[in-house]
Amino acid sequence: MRARSPDQTGFVEQNQVRIGYEVFGAGQPTFFLLPTWTIIHSRFWKMQVPYLAEHFRVVTYDGPGNGRSSRPMNPEGYSQEAQVGYAVAVLEATATDRAILLSLSRAANWALQLMAEHPQRVRGGVFIGPTLQIAPGHPERVAAMAAFEEPYSGRGGWWQYNRQFWLEHYQDFLEFFFKQVFSEPHSTKPIEDCLGWGLETTPQVLLAEARPPTPGPEQIRQWCERVRAPVLVLHGSEDRLTPHPRGEALARATGGRLVTLEGSGHNPAARDPVRVNLLLREFAHSLQPPKPEPTRWTRALQRRKRILFVSSPIGLGHVQRDLAVARELRKLRPGLEVHWWAQPPVTRVLEAVGEYVHPRSQQMASESEHWERESQGHELHAFQAFRRMDEIFLHNFMLFHDHTRAEPYDLWIGDESWEVDYYLHENPELKSAPYVFLTDVIGFLPVEDDAYEIFLCADYNAEMIEQRSRFPRLRDLSLYVGDLEDLPDAPFGPGLPRIRDWVRDWFEPVGYILPFDPAAYRDTGALRKRLGYEGGVPLLFAAVGGTSIGRNLLEQTAQAFELLRRELPQARMVMVTGPRLEPGSLPEVEGLEKRAYVHDLFEHLSCADAAVVQGGLSTTMELVAARRPFVYFPLRKHWEQVYHVAHRLNHYRAGLRLDYAQTAPADLAKALQRLLSQPVDYRPVEPGGAARAARRIAELI
Repeated sequence: MRARSPDQTGFVEQNQVRIGYEVFGAGQPTFFLLPTWTIIHSRFWKMQVPYLAEHFRVVTYDGPGNGRSSRPMNPEGYSQEAQVGYAVAVLEATATDRAILLSLSRAANWALQLMAEHPQRVRGGVFIGPTLQIAPGHPERVAAMAAFEEPYSGRGGWWQYNRQFWLEHYQDFLEFFFKQVFSEPHSTKPIEDCLGWGLETTPQVLLAEARPPTPGPEQIRQWCERVRAPVLVLHGSEDRLTPHPRGEALARATGGRLVTLEGSGHNPAARDPVRVNLLLREFAHSLQPPKPEPTRWTRALQRRKRILFVSSPIGLGHVQRDLAVARELRKLRPGLEVHWWAQPPVTRVLEAVGEYVHPRSQQMASESEHWERESQGHELHAFQAFRRMDEIFLHNFMLFHDHTRAEPYDLWIGDESWEVDYYLHENPELKSAPYVFLTDVIGFLPVEDDAYEIFLCADYNAEMIEQRSRFPRLRDLSLYVGDLEDLPDAPFGPGLPRIRDWVRDWFEPVGYILPFDPAAYRDTGALRKRLGYEGGVPLLFAAVGGTSIGRNLLEQTAQAFELLRRELPQARMVMVTGPRLEPGSLPEVEGLEKRAYVHDLFEHLSCADAAVVQGGLSTTMELVAARRPFVYFPLRKHWEQVYHVAHRLNHYRAGLRLDYAQTAPADLAKALQRLLSQPVDYRPVEPGGAARAARRIAELI
């Protein structure tokens, strides 16, 4: 799922080549994002577009040979003049009078000519890793490219930049090439993205594109002399494609500013997007400062104590425990002001109890919608879905960053705020308040016996371990929602520490955080009466979280309940579909009541005779605490539900785990009937987790 969809799409035709473009946002000035080498298309700007479009107007287009554009086999379709012509045609088609040009790598040639020969269209130019013949290239790459037309030597490395090798081993070349582009450790996701985009074109297209000559040093110098607009050059010190001295030379020749990104490779726009995005915004504001807006400042000692609470939207259980922590914090710090940074469906819960959800958080890209799109039937490969959230995470972090720069807080709390935590560790200088992180899951575990997935999980875990080791004080407090025994006693991956051992050193366990006191709900008869349920009849619940992922399980449960009613005609079931699933779209069964949303669901679960749930932690642990029988169906390939939640429930001796694919409605009906007659023997859930967490957090306020 994209973090932001285009506001306008279209095509322009130039010399019988069709070029696809997209337009985002409406602010000023306009950023004109040029394509780069034909090997990928304009989606390589995905980490810039959503953020820039929040502040400016953004135009992107696919160059010839990839994406939505034509794939001409005539080399002239890829010449320098043709490329500049496509850019001008898109500017005209999108009614863009003047723009800030943003280029990566080979597109520096087209941007430079545009700036020299069409100065009336250019406000400024940003060059990232410019591949220009303005200074010598890397010797091995230069030598290999000189032998491009010769038979492949078999030497590997840059010698794979070869006509024969492309035709015979195209995907091998792509893999090699993008590993050079992203030389930084833990770059598997951008490499995979680019590999996929590279496979959208063919080696024959790249061979046609390779025929036209690139501008030589003298031409480059002439264009530089004619540039009058401001220039910003961003160049990674570890760029393996185009040496850093090229960036230095371009900045010097154009009178521009050079920013060296130490440790970055060829495409920091993808690998270090926070820093790049902030530099782009700063550059745009230097050309056209924003209009001044009225502001108000309050003296520090007159400010109320105020915190920003970031609550994950994946599962409504997070917000219930967050509210529990907030209530305890207010007891310890009377008058504490809590601003919530949240998105639907979490906002519905918060608004129902009168909490203040900051309106700026409405601009976040929807994480719940992403998870729904990633699901299929009763399957969700959560680890891969998590990886594919990269642009959503980045967009939402940039919003968080802008907001916390505009409004000061005494404390940030993030409940599984993965985007905030990751990008703060990548950019620790951006931390401006004490920061608390809490989570109930630590460590990715592979759900398939696949060497690459095992490697990927270990790589992500290793990056987390390295971040925490390098910046141990970035989090002022790390709280684990549970006890150490609730964690699987498994290694993070080959050569990495065991999860429990590492958590013992880096987290403080506070026990499970419940949104209620189980002792207050032991009288199920009184509870049913208060909630309006008839006494003396079997009462069952089915709930699968706040998204539509659970449709298949709910449909199966409805069929099972219909069978159960044949044995227990008085039985009643309440099915909670979640706010993103229309209750009317599910089967109608006598005795079955369907609701889109139930506030304080834990109260209703506490008086259930049995329940059917997914494998989510919050709902299952609320059932454990209330000592209610339940069946749970972990989503297939959901690493957290399959490993972490199942392990914790085993620890509590709670729940009947069933496999969705191997459970027919009749099997589920029989399982529920057994549960209705069996007493539970769970380990007790120790109360007070919210209070323990609040006491530790309060020390920071």
